[in-house]
Amino acid sequence: MSHGPISRPAAPFRPRGLFPCLVLLLAAVACHRPPAAPAQAIQAPVEVEVLTVQPTAVALRRELPGRVSAFRMAEVRARVNGIVLKRLFTEGAEVKAGQRLFLIDAAPYRAALASAHAELARAEAGLASARLQAARYGELIDANAVSKQDLDNAVASQKTFEAEVDAARAAIETASINLGYTTVTSPVSGHIGRSAVTEGAYVQAAQATLLATVQQLDPVYVDVAQSSAELLRLRRAFESGQLRSIGRDQAPVALLLEDGTTYGRQGALQFSDITVDPSTGSVLLRAIFPNPRGEILPGMFVRAVLDEAEDPAALLVPQLAVTRGPTGDATVLVVGEGDKAELRVIKADRTVGNAWLVTSGLRSGDRVIVNGLQKVRPGVVVQPAAAPAAAGAARETGSASAASSR
Repeated sequence: MSHGPISRPAAPFRPRGLFPCLVLLLAAVACHRPPAAPAQAIQAPVEVEVLTVQPTAVALRRELPGRVSAFRMAEVRARVNGIVLKRLFTEGAEVKAGQRLFLIDAAPYRAALASAHAELARAEAGLASARLQAARYGELIDANAVSKQDLDNAVASQKTFEAEVDAARAAIETASINLGYTTVTSPVSGHIGRSAVTEGAYVQAAQATLLATVQQLDPVYVDVAQSSAELLRLRRAFESGQLRSIGRDQAPVALLLEDGTTYGRQGALQFSDITVDPSTGSVLLRAIFPNPRGEILPGMFVRAVLDEAEDPAALLVPQLAVTRGPTGDATVLVVGEGDKAELRVIKADRTVGNAWLVTSGLRSGDRVIVNGLQKVRPGVVVQPAAAPAAAGAARETGSASAASSR
């Protein structure tokens, strides 16, 4: 039996020279690959708006709480005893000085006046008789017709009746005054409130029974309290030349009403007390305001805006440019050398309009970033541009305050 040739399994195909080709191909691709980007690209400057700080004259104002009081307030009280017969006014109306308000029963006082007149007549009659007798005794004393004692008695009797005449005249005046008090009149012109008594009520002079109250409401007073510590601070600032005093006769006063609106008329400071209230540590200031329409009422709570002084070289920064750190310090971002943003800690204790008054931390000419703050960190290069709106607002605030102080 013959066998054919024995078949062997085919050996796997192993291309020789393929791997070196792949290596060369990858190397060629790597040579033509673009260079890798740097780890951090160069950041373009951040566009921001800045305000160049410039000194400006500013009137420093202070809001102080206060109460309104009437220019004049008169409590109409009974000055004689008696029954109230009639009320002669309308409650809540305007009355004039001398206008009749009440009628009190005058019958007892008319009788007292008549009795005083009768007493005067009796005293005058006795005086006439005493004068005649003293005159006769004076003629008879030379002839020794009467004694010296009789003449002295006649002269004494004359002087007694003279005194009685004077007393009777005083009694007539007193009775006339009391009779006049039975017609109660208004002591001042103003607004009268409700009546405290009605017809038929018995009033007494000893207790000074209150009948009504009249208040003059044009103009009105506004009494405010300022802390003595603030006054001392202002005095030191004046002495150092940091602030310039505003004359009291030139200091206007504005008024904020209870609803937050500004009263349409300007007031004037009347006086400053020189005594510190030991319970509050404050000094009383009084301003006067015209009130022709009766908009301001006594007892109303208001806020008075006073011009305290003038800072001739104040540095103002818009409020939107100032932030507060975790410790409460006020900070701003300024454009420093190389147009890099720098963080500055400033001192700003009070506002003037819509700006902060900076007392330290900034100099004239510093460029404060007012817009674009959310895109800027300290050390970042910025591209500053002037902020006309912010600058104009700051200049307007300074000029308006300065104008109000003139």
